[in-house]
Amino acid sequence: MDGIANLPSHDASDTRNVAGVLLFPAVLSLIAGSVDIISFLGLDGLFNAHITGNLVIIAAHMIAGQAANMALLLSVPIFILVLALTSLLAARLERAGIASLRPLLLLQFLLIAGFLTLCIAEGSHMDLNVTNGIVAGLLGVSAMAVQNALVQISLRGVPTTAVLTTTVTRFTVDATHVLLNRSAADVTTARGRMKRSWPAIVGFTAGAAVGATFFATAGLWSLILPTALALVALGMSGPAKP
Repeated sequence: MDGIANLPSHDASDTRNVAGVLLFPAVLSLIAGSVDIISFLGLDGLFNAHITGNLVIIAAHMIAGQAANMALLLSVPIFILVLALTSLLAARLERAGIASLRPLLLLQFLLIAGFLTLCIAEGSHMDLNVTNGIVAGLLGVSAMAVQNALVQISLRGVPTTAVLTTTVTRFTVDATHVLLNRSAADVTTARGRMKRSWPAIVGFTAGAAVGATFFATAGLWSLILPTALALVALGMSGPAKP
């Protein structure tokens, strides 16, 4: 963690030069919420962004004596591997004097686009035990691993955009601090964190709702939504700066 924290990177103030510190995390959260629900509904319960959910489902299959599909079994190690590789890539970029945000957003877009392409090619049913199905599912998992990493590495001060538990916890604790009227400094700090947190909460929730609605009418074609949003996020990042 210290190595990641010490990397030169964009911080939350950099996003103000793009489209505002509130809008950018909201778009990333829309991506995560929509791709997560569409994957869950269309790929036999496979979460892309919620790795904890995959662990729970794997454990449930084990207790019930049922076989889990290969994409689900591989999702956890692949998520961890991609996190590590993304961190290494960001470190190399920063050492070369290249800001990591835009390249990582490009990588995420390409992974989601590949996920969409394979899902459309397979039609209405994805078999997550055959090569195309496994690769498709793991492309989605990899895309969300990249997003989890880039928020930590390239967007200092921005809360996690792909998992609500931590963000909701932080927001609730901060709201309690504000309501209890603690010291002025504590209240100011808490309000600042709340301001940064709520776009991610609203964005993920909205993404899940819209993604589920699109899936009900378009099936896996609904992955066009997070793919388009990933392209929007890439455009919002602007040209990379050293």
